[in-house]
Amino acid sequence: MVKVLFKDHSGNEQAVEAAAGTSVMQAAVSNGVAGIDADCGGSCSCATCHVFVDEAWLGKLGEMDPNEDAMLGLSADRQENSRLSCQLTLSDELDGLVVTTPEFQF
Repeated sequence: MVKVLFKDHSGNEQAVEAAAGTSVMQAAVSNGVAGIDADCGGSCSCATCHVFVDEAWLGKLGEMDPNEDAMLGLSADRQENSRLSCQLTLSDELDGLVVTTPEFQF
């Protein structure tokens, strides 16, 4: 199992565990994490699973593909560390991943 710490914009935290191979979005939805809407169900066709990845973890993530980049372009809150959680697959290397949800999902 891989641990993920979700923080909301107010600093509230929720730690969850999910199997390697699961997306960060699936881990959030399965564990009732507030702030992850996941309207498209993980098909990278919306930006309602937007998260800010803690800087310490950015180098361990795969490259962002053009579809994810385009979807994040729809978010008014996009930052350098923005990613779509549906595009982040959990692995043992990501055990302890920390992400923050924006105040609003668009």
